[in-house]
Amino acid sequence: MRIKLIFVCTLVALSLGLVACTSEQASLEVSCDEFMKSQHFSREANANAGDSVVVTLCSNPSTGFQWSETAQISDETVLRQINHEFVSPEKDVPGAAGREVWTFEALRAGTSTISMEYSRPWEGGEKGEWTFIATVTVE
Repeated sequence: MRIKLIFVCTLVALSLGLVACTSEQASLEVSCDEFMKSQHFSREANANAGDSVVVTLCSNPSTGFQWSETAQISDETVLRQINHEFVSPEKDVPGAAGREVWTFEALRAGTSTISMEYSRPWEGGEKGEWTFIATVTVE
């Protein structure tokens, strides 16, 4: 009975280790300080099919600006957007910037670009105040 229990525990531990090793994540981030120096950013990332690609960008909705809800993806057979959320600032200070986080899934080998704009979405509002483009190569 004891050997069987040890075997089962070992099998579960190995299974959990394999699950942790098979899922990778590529992260791309641009801080508010970086956007203050340059309004247009491009990044590159590599991923394997099945990996996640996470893009985190500075955002401050109290200014009236917001990032595109849905990213423009050049080849949706290579990447697809699976999530987009706003993360509040760590400090509860009026007017403090937070972050917007997009998660993409790498579907198959190829190269695709992700494009986003930070704009005031209403008629007459500023468009493309900040832009972000990521080129993702999936192997």
